[in-house]
Amino acid sequence: MKITLAGWLVVAGYFPFNLLIGLYYRKKGTGSTSEYFVSGRNVSWWLAGTSMVAATFAADTPLAVTGLVATEGIAGNWMWWGLLFSGMLTVFFFARLWRRAEIVTDAEFVEVRYAGKPAAFLRGFRAIYFGVLMNCLILGWVNLAMEKILETVFGITEFQALAVIFALIAFTGLYTFISGLWGVLWTDFFQFILKMTMVTVLAYYGVEAIGGMKPLLAKLTLIDARRAAARGGHGSILDFIPGLHSPWMPFVTFFVYIGINWWANWYPSAAPGGGGYIAQRIFSAKDEKNSLLATLWYNIAQYAIRPWPWIITALVSVALWPHLKDPEVGYIMVWTHYLPEAWGGLMLAAFAAAYMSTVATQLNWGSSYILNDLYRRFLVKDKGERHYVIVSKLATAGLAVISAAVSLAMTSVAGAWALLLAIGAGTGAVYLLRWYWWRINAWSEVSSMSAAMLTTAVLHAVFHISDATAHGFAESILITVAVTSAVWLAVTFLTAPEPEHKLLDFYLRTRPAAWGWKHIARLAPEIPPDREGWYNLADWLLGSCMVYLAMFGIGKFILGPVWLGWVYMALAAVCGAVIYWDFSKRGWETFSGRHPSLSADRQSFAPER
Repeated sequence: MKITLAGWLVVAGYFPFNLLIGLYYRKKGTGSTSEYFVSGRNVSWWLAGTSMVAATFAADTPLAVTGLVATEGIAGNWMWWGLLFSGMLTVFFFARLWRRAEIVTDAEFVEVRYAGKPAAFLRGFRAIYFGVLMNCLILGWVNLAMEKILETVFGITEFQALAVIFALIAFTGLYTFISGLWGVLWTDFFQFILKMTMVTVLAYYGVEAIGGMKPLLAKLTLIDARRAAARGGHGSILDFIPGLHSPWMPFVTFFVYIGINWWANWYPSAAPGGGGYIAQRIFSAKDEKNSLLATLWYNIAQYAIRPWPWIITALVSVALWPHLKDPEVGYIMVWTHYLPEAWGGLMLAAFAAAYMSTVATQLNWGSSYILNDLYRRFLVKDKGERHYVIVSKLATAGLAVISAAVSLAMTSVAGAWALLLAIGAGTGAVYLLRWYWWRINAWSEVSSMSAAMLTTAVLHAVFHISDATAHGFAESILITVAVTSAVWLAVTFLTAPEPEHKLLDFYLRTRPAAWGWKHIARLAPEIPPDREGWYNLADWLLGSCMVYLAMFGIGKFILGPVWLGWVYMALAAVCGAVIYWDFSKRGWETFSGRHPSLSADRQSFAPER
């Protein structure tokens, strides 16, 4: 792949631009740990929401989508499309509750919700589990994707690619190190614009290389016929929803994607009930209204706007190279073979942006656990803010080094996605219910996380069930969810509930719906019963329909028939209008923050240390 001098100048200018943003926010972003990790809780919805989207658009994402399309058709994207249901739950049920909690990490939430030594243990356990283990797993597959890109584009060795990756990690760690979340948010914003522009340009040139959309669809029809002849059944790579006998995706896998995955499994960008770096952006929002709008914008952009440039390029790669040993590389091959040289520099900068936006988020998010939920909570409790900011920066640097090493053990990006979902299978129900059912206790969470990890390990090591295949993934998820659910339910009823005073404090602080807290709600009569539940449920259903209809509508505009695209988009607009009408009818004060009936001493709670 040749890149022009102008292209190299673009790449050369891209890195100082990000560093200048970091330097600009150096003083503001590092004045305290609150500024370093949650931007002083003063971020507008559009910036927080765009940062969420940018963080989930990594260098690995187009490659993983290409692998899914090549093996399971467009419908293979339900592995992550189905997570919209969870994302919309966060919008209408959980974003405001998270914002009310006034915490720095979702691990800190544990000692807001639970009491005593079990809560302290769980907080430390979650900090290590998510801040180090899961965080480095995610960073590892992002590094793997970047390694594949560099090797394919420049024809360099694995060692040379890793050297470049280490340099990128060091640079990303530098501007994250010096500016905290403020620098991450603003670099995310500009990086997202660059990334979306260039993946759209690549999709255009990919289709042009084949001769247009009609020749592309004709080639894919031939591939469908060969696949059906080899495997039996009927269906198309272009199906948005697979048929019962699809040769591309087993129906049981589709069922797991839409019926179980979204509520039962933990995933960083769509954790049931919110969590991870999505929760971190919610904590940083100005108020509850901004937290709701940020997560709403994130889900619209994540599912309705982002996917189609990746999918179209993936279809081009399948049509051109249907028998690639590693189909994920097909995406990069479209770039190296058909993108004009004039765009090469911008494309390289776009992939650097995709890589760096995710790495920056993961480093800042992971170090927030290490500082807030390990070091400050258990090791050194009474130092000044300057001391803790310095430790935060050292934690950021340490995670960068560990993540670089983890990538050496990985071979497939899509496989790593599946592994992460399997490890968190069955834990999601606890994360949802802990807000709405008083009986959930610290041991519920500990047992669910432990059972999920242990079951996944046994399925892999003893029964050799692999997450790398569609059938294997479905089997693994179904078994792990069943075992994990049985374990945590048994543990919940066999252990004591949380103390009443702790439950009351939590109820006053976050004001969840009273239906699962009836005997606690009676102790706080000044809080009127929440009558918004059915409205929120209707908005969740409408929001999910709105985004799916918009996503399918855009797909039909591209692949045809266009008239059906207009129908889908019109229905999506109707769903959006009803949600807006509901918000207007209820009044934005419902979403804006403080409860009018609470006294000042019950409006604000200092986070526990």
